Amino acid sequence: MTVRPILTYPDPGLSKPCEPVTRFDDELTVLAQDLLETMRAAPGVGITAAHIGVFRRLFVLELSPDQGPLYYVNPELLSTSAETIRHMEGSVSMPGATDEVERPRAIRLRYQDLAGKVIEEEARDFHAVCIQHEIDQLDGIFWLRRLSRLKRERLVRKWQKEK
Repeated sequence: MTVRPILTYPDPGLSKPCEPVTRFDDELTVLAQDLLETMRAAPGVGITAAHIGVFRRLFVLELSPDQGPLYYVNPELLSTSAETIRHMEGSVSMPGATDEVERPRAIRLRYQDLAGKVIEEEARDFHAVCIQHEIDQLDGIFWLRRLSRLKRERLVRKWQKEK
C-alpha cells in the first residue's frame, strides 16, 4: 500500500470524466488500497481514483473507523429524493476549503464491489451526500461547481491566499 500524490485544484484532471473499470483483478485491489491509504493520510472521508490521476470509476469512503472502508466501482445513481439536505463539503484536492452544498437527502445507487459483484443499495443523509460528491468527481464535476459563481470565486481567492 502506497500513499500517492493527490492532484491539487485547479489541475485539469479534476474536470476529466472517468472511464468504467473493466478488469477486476489484483491491480484494482492495489489501487483501492492505495486510495484508502492516500485518503487517510490527506486526511479525508472519501477519495476517487481521479484524485490521484487514475481516471477510472472507483472511489472509497470511510465514514467512521468502526464501519471501515467502503469501495464503490462503476457507481451510478438510480434515483434521488426530492427532499434535500445542506452539508459542508470540501476536497482532498483543495485542503482547508469548505462550503455548504445542497444535495438530495436520499439516493438509490448501483455499483460493483472489488470482485465485480453488482450491488444496489440506498443511502441517506451524510452517506448519500458523500456518494453524490464522489460520483460528481468521477463525472469530472469538481465540487466547487455546485456553488454559485460568487461563492466559488470568493472561496478560491481565500484558499489561494491561504495556500
